[in-house]
Amino acid sequence: MRIVVFCPNLVGDTVMATPTFRALRRGFPAARLTAVIKPRVAPTLGGTTWFDEWILFDPHSPARAERSWAVLRRLRHEPIDLAVLLPNSYRSAGLAWLAGIARRLGYQRHGRGLLLTDRLEYPRDAAGRRLPTPIVESYLKLARHLGCPVDSIRLELATTPQDEAAADRAWAALDLPPGDRVVCLNGGGAFGPAKNWPILYFVELARRLAVECGVWVLVLCGPRERDAAREITVRAGHPRVVSLADQELGIGLTKACVRRARLLITTDSGPRHFAAAFDTPVVTLFGPTHVAWTRTQHPRAWHLHHPVPCGPCQRPVCPEGHHRCMTELTPENVFRVAARVLAPVAQAF
Repeated sequence: MRIVVFCPNLVGDTVMATPTFRALRRGFPAARLTAVIKPRVAPTLGGTTWFDEWILFDPHSPARAERSWAVLRRLRHEPIDLAVLLPNSYRSAGLAWLAGIARRLGYQRHGRGLLLTDRLEYPRDAAGRRLPTPIVESYLKLARHLGCPVDSIRLELATTPQDEAAADRAWAALDLPPGDRVVCLNGGGAFGPAKNWPILYFVELARRLAVECGVWVLVLCGPRERDAAREITVRAGHPRVVSLADQELGIGLTKACVRRARLLITTDSGPRHFAAAFDTPVVTLFGPTHVAWTRTQHPRAWHLHHPVPCGPCQRPVCPEGHHRCMTELTPENVFRVAARVLAPVAQAF
């Protein structure tokens, strides 16, 4: 049997799909599982063993082999028994249909129902509005529909030897101690600027963590956040506040850093879910997004938010222009929670 799994388009959603990948593998142990996944998201699953084959797919990729027609030809090359569509896009359903895949399972959204053979619906209230449901559970519903055993909703990731070597180099370059004395800070994210916490708040938090808790603070970043990470370290003005800004960046490096850290403090972005997958304590700063959509039952997670009349709006840019949901979530509030989590480390300092 050959099964193709169309993976989510975002890093965080991909991590939240890992219980579903695990269930599919357990449910079809002898099947050939192929992941269709975006090139920039694929390193998220580096080191995992659920899939036998990877097809990199991005319709806008500069590499012709990763675009729609090339991927369609690959999918049509061998008969495929089943496509499991985790994205709700019309494109993913259309690609599976054009590839001639006999059975196509996904949620009926955006007018794509006719392209599916197995259609699931999201739960809705009496007015027909979609109810906030954890993405983890929505994905698992697809696996349950196929009769796959679900052992738990625990998120799961791995690191590769290359990921760990990259983290070792960063640790050496930045003169960091063992991970149990390192707190990682992470801002930004693909969703949009509405999720961002002010840089000066990160500066104040980083300085207080270093001075009052005695920990080292490592500011994580992606290629587009290098300048912000550098600004945090410069403004913090403390030798124990450093960043990855001058390292060779990648998802694998971020995973390895989060895996070995004592604590992650982050906006509601992909690395938040790395912490859940590696059982790292995490404090998440919520603003425009509703925690109910992305709840993972991580036992060592703290969710902080400042309630405002207009939120959570689920908008990538603040429609009111004031961004109060994040600006009124103060460094003092975040520090108090972090200090409690770090109390054993601070006492040893």
